[in-house]
Amino acid sequence: MNLTYFLFFICIIVCTLIITYWAAKRSKTANRFYTAAGSLTGLQNGMAIAGDFISAASFLGIVGAIALHGYDGFLYSIGFLVSYLVVLYLIAEPVHHLGKYSLGDVICARFPGRQMRLMMAISAFIISILYMIPQLVASGLLIRLLLNTDYSISVVVIGSLMTIYVVFGGMLATSWVQIVKTVVLMSGTFLLSLIVFSHFNWKIEDLLVAVKKGTPLGEAFFLAGHLFQQPLEMLSMQLALILGTAGLPHILIRLFTVKNILEVRRSITSATWIIGIFYFMTLVLGLGTIAILGFELLITTDSTGNLAAPLLAQAVGGDFLLAFISAIAFTTIVAVISGLVISATSAFSHDVYHHLIRKGKSTEKEQLQAARWTALGIGLISTLFALQLENINVTFLVSLTFIVAASSNFPILLLTVYWKRFNKTGALIGMISGLTASIIFVALGPHIMNTDGGWIPYKPIFTLYNPGIIVIPIGFLGAIIGSYVTRGREKWTKEKQAFFLRAQTGVTTRRERS
Repeated sequence: MNLTYFLFFICIIVCTLIITYWAAKRSKTANRFYTAAGSLTGLQNGMAIAGDFISAASFLGIVGAIALHGYDGFLYSIGFLVSYLVVLYLIAEPVHHLGKYSLGDVICARFPGRQMRLMMAISAFIISILYMIPQLVASGLLIRLLLNTDYSISVVVIGSLMTIYVVFGGMLATSWVQIVKTVVLMSGTFLLSLIVFSHFNWKIEDLLVAVKKGTPLGEAFFLAGHLFQQPLEMLSMQLALILGTAGLPHILIRLFTVKNILEVRRSITSATWIIGIFYFMTLVLGLGTIAILGFELLITTDSTGNLAAPLLAQAVGGDFLLAFISAIAFTTIVAVISGLVISATSAFSHDVYHHLIRKGKSTEKEQLQAARWTALGIGLISTLFALQLENINVTFLVSLTFIVAASSNFPILLLTVYWKRFNKTGALIGMISGLTASIIFVALGPHIMNTDGGWIPYKPIFTLYNPGIIVIPIGFLGAIIGSYVTRGREKWTKEKQAFFLRAQTGVTTRRERS
């Protein structure tokens, strides 16, 4: 075990536990546990949103994708960045106006009922778990590589840490862990980007020449077609990324952690700037990796490209910089997992326990206790899954997460807020059809079915790796057709008018206030 690596990891753990201890003293109510009582400023919340969004797949995966596949690898960054425009212009303000603790609150503001709240809770739980597992697997592999520890021990340590953050600190601790992670991540990637530029005497043209020499693709490195063989595949992936973010529960519940709509706008705007700058730096790091290390060394050391950033750090800065960048990757994983746990906890303890089991009659103390037990259970479940899935292809789980969110949550959110003829039956059918279609198309696609070591050793029934272009319309069609078939004679009621007034402006009627 390298002592430098170990000390950096211990430092990160100690700092985050101090934050949790501080937050635990302030998370004594359900409001503080779920939303930090709206105490974050727009800039703080924007940093926390960026911290939630920039996962291990972004930091480790995209740098490697750019280094190995060139232009196609950078397309992931474009999709992630543009997705925040959808959130900003279509989703952010209505969600803040309508919700309190969870996405179930938003939908049930228009369609109250046990079935609707249960479906929203199930969707949030599935998305959170699907996203959590690859983060835990990646953390176990990273720590095993750097500290030479057993994979199972690594996963248990990470799973325990994230559970401690949420159980004791709630949203406040999770938010500040995210903020610290964002500061450290941006500082580390900026430093590494400067070192890369200095390696080529601050001349971009020298860097690009070295890239052409380092990659077997040559001039074609800067052209499309190396990662996505079909334009339809690229379009489908972009569609899932752009629309999927607007359906991710752990991103959207952060719109409840600020007090007013001005701070919501500042949150999304600052998050977009931070994420945009970060992805520009991943482009620099990807180019620097292939230019400095070369394709042969990179592919020999790590065929997946997931360790491109740490390998680049070691090449230009030795063990100390490698330890620093690896600690950043570790912090990234822990922070994202904590955000996912709090979103799954909110969905289960608030929507299922408080509203469905206790029928809205649980006390503040009971809600808080249920939330902490839920966080403990979710942490245990995701850790057990990760222990069994050491050799899983984590890429397909991450892509499945965005596909599920884009085909189930996003259509329902959008139509609930903007379509006056939408009804509860349409919402339920749309949610079920989008969720079912996304899982079926991925399960029968090349991620799972392939003759080269696939879980099902047969030719895939659906050839698209990213079936978003098919399943997202299915979610919308299910919702629209379900609404038209069962529309009956719906009248324009005062309650419906009050809902749209509140969704678009935040203004509540005298009846709602009472």
